[in-house]
Amino acid sequence: MWTWFHRLASPPTFYRLADRYSPWLAVLSLLLIGYGLVGGLWLAPPDYQQGDAFRIIYVHVPAAWLSLSGYVAMAAAAAVAIIWRIKLAECVVVAIAPVGASFTALALITGMLWGKPMWGKYWVWDARLTSELVLLFLYLGVLGLNRAFEDPRAGARACGLLALVGVVNVPIVHYSVEWWNSLHQGSTVSRIGKPAIAASMLWPLLSMTFGCMAFFGWAVLRRVQNDVLLRERRSTWVAALLGERKAAGHV
Repeated sequence: MWTWFHRLASPPTFYRLADRYSPWLAVLSLLLIGYGLVGGLWLAPPDYQQGDAFRIIYVHVPAAWLSLSGYVAMAAAAAVAIIWRIKLAECVVVAIAPVGASFTALALITGMLWGKPMWGKYWVWDARLTSELVLLFLYLGVLGLNRAFEDPRAGARACGLLALVGVVNVPIVHYSVEWWNSLHQGSTVSRIGKPAIAASMLWPLLSMTFGCMAFFGWAVLRRVQNDVLLRERRSTWVAALLGERKAAGHV
C-alpha cells in the first residue's frame, strides 16, 4: 500500500496519470452537467411553494456542497504535506484553493439571489450564510498566503497550516441550520430516510452534483499539473516529457 502511495506522490507518475484521466473527467462533467441543467431547468416541475424560483438549487446545492468537501480535501492534503513533507500534496493544497473559492462564491451569490424572493433581502446575517462567508475568507487567505512567499514550499506550508486551522469551520457551516435558529432551510437530499424531494427533481440535482464534482476534479488536476511543471521545470523528467511532446508534434 505504502509503495503505491509513494509512487503516486512522485511528480512524474502523477503528471502522466493526470494527463491520462483528466480528459475523461472533463467529458463526464459535461455530460452530467448538461443533463442536470436540462432536467432541472426545463423538465422538472415547479415547486408547489417556491414555483420556478426553486430551480436555483441546481447550481446552489452542488456549489455549496463542493465548497465544503473541497475545503476538507484541501485540509487533508495539507496534513499529508506537513506530516510527510510530500511536495505533490503541497501542490494540491495550492491548486484546490482557487477552485474551492470559486464554488464558495458561487454558493453565496446563488444563495443571495434565492434569498431575495424568499426572505425579501439579498443578505441576512444568518448562521449558514455567515459561516459560508467565513469559508470564502479562509480560501482567499490560503490564496493570499501562497502569493506572499517567494519560496513555494514555505508558502505551501503556511497555506497548509491555515487550511488545518480553518477546517473547524466546516462542521459549523454544515450543522448551522440545526445548531441555531436559521432562516436557511434544512437538508432535503442527505437526510436520513427518504429524501424530501420528488424523483423528477432529485435526479437532475444528483447529476449536477456529480458533474460539478467531476469538473472540480478536472480543474484541480490541471492546476496541480501546472504547479508541478513550474516546480520541476529543471528536472530531467520534464525535459524528457518536452522531448516526447516535440516528437509527437504537440509542441
